[in-house]
Amino acid sequence: MNLPNLANAPALRLAAAILVTFAAAALWSPAPRADDGARVVYHADFADPRRFSAMLTSINNMVTYYQNELIEYDVRIVFVAHGIRFVTDDKLMNTPFQEDAEMADRRANNAGRLDALHSVQGVKLELCDITRSQINLPEDKLYDGVESVPSGVVRIAELQAQGFAYIKIE
Repeated sequence: MNLPNLANAPALRLAAAILVTFAAAALWSPAPRADDGARVVYHADFADPRRFSAMLTSINNMVTYYQNELIEYDVRIVFVAHGIRFVTDDKLMNTPFQEDAEMADRRANNAGRLDALHSVQGVKLELCDITRSQINLPEDKLYDGVESVPSGVVRIAELQAQGFAYIKIE
């Protein structure tokens, strides 16, 4: 019985090329190791100050746990779209993100908690510059410590590719 030479079959050559590509990528992009510490990115693209408060509580609980267990961590919040409301005292009048009564009522408390997470516990704050520039908000209106990134969603994807866990509070 004569078997055909399968090494010349186009589909098998393509499959082999794909497998080699994935194997090479795995070798060149090592997975994060446990001793690298914890890496987490929170996605804040919503307007609800109560939801933001719940997110701050979650982050505080997380970093407190890591500190108590002596685990290195890199926790970040990436603010996109409506999330801009939480990184400025500007009322954002005449924009889609304009302050409402609930935001006005909770602003000081949430801002103080966010500042403590950043300044005391080292949580990094990153704002989508597309959002900021579309409403012409000057950078000097942002809270201290807020870093601008060209695109918030691209930044989240980059962080996930670097092994960051993604969390979005619902």
